[in-house]
Amino acid sequence: MCDVARDRVLVAVSGGADSMALLLLGHTALGERCVAATVDHGLRPDSAAEARLVAAVCAQRGISHAILTDALPERVGKTANLSARARALRYRLLEAHAREVGARFVATAHHADDQLETVVMRLNRGSGVSGLAAIRERGGPIIRPLLQWRHSELAALVAACGITAVNDPSNRDDRFDRARLRKALAGADWLDPLAVGVSAAALGDAEEALEWSVRKLSERFCRFHDRFATFCPLDLPFELRRRLVRRCITHMDPTLDIGGPALVRTVRALECGARAQLGGVDCVVDALSGGEVVWIFTRAPPRRSG
Repeated sequence: MCDVARDRVLVAVSGGADSMALLLLGHTALGERCVAATVDHGLRPDSAAEARLVAAVCAQRGISHAILTDALPERVGKTANLSARARALRYRLLEAHAREVGARFVATAHHADDQLETVVMRLNRGSGVSGLAAIRERGGPIIRPLLQWRHSELAALVAACGITAVNDPSNRDDRFDRARLRKALAGADWLDPLAVGVSAAALGDAEEALEWSVRKLSERFCRFHDRFATFCPLDLPFELRRRLVRRCITHMDPTLDIGGPALVRTVRALECGARAQLGGVDCVVDALSGGEVVWIFTRAPPRRSG
């Protein structure tokens, strides 16, 4: 856990009201152990000026601040859209800078309204337990201390301190799914973001419990070798089978990002005794000498060209 009596924390500050509030709260709680950084993605004409604005606010309060820049990662396949690439760059730069300045954690300003939006978006995509756990309070060096705060509370705090926050136009741009959803949720007063956050946290606890169980079951029912992996499914519940199959497949090809309907179809096929292939991994059903069923995972042979 983050020990405010000892640890240095790097606060990620974009200049918006949420991150400005996190900066003010972090500096109050941590004093000189609060350091800050702004990632300038260079995606908007005003981004450099906004980063300088954050630097000026930090200078006025004696907070160490750095502006971080680098080239945006290239798009790979069809999965890495602009937002995902910018996010990957942001976290890479922040974590590297945290190591440079001796900060144990990187704090981001995700709040209760962000959590609600994320849960609804993932519900709409048919996500399972892991996805619906949404934004976690902690993930590696990343901490998110504002998940119990509403955006309106954070904006009011910044305004009360006489700070004019940056207003990112992408937050209102209907080209982005989250911006459209934010507008739709604005009139849904019957939704309680704090209550949704409690549910997301409970699902996060359930996800941790499932992954703990999978690690234990993997030691008992799976065997991992250089050229193949095996899994004895027995009468395990489907969700545990699904996760253990994912472990076997990623053991054979760690580059695969598998999940969703494709993984479900693979497990269902194996349950019916059928052969399946996911990515470059062959999945077949066999039987041990005692008649016990075993699922075997191997790298598929390369396809012949021509």
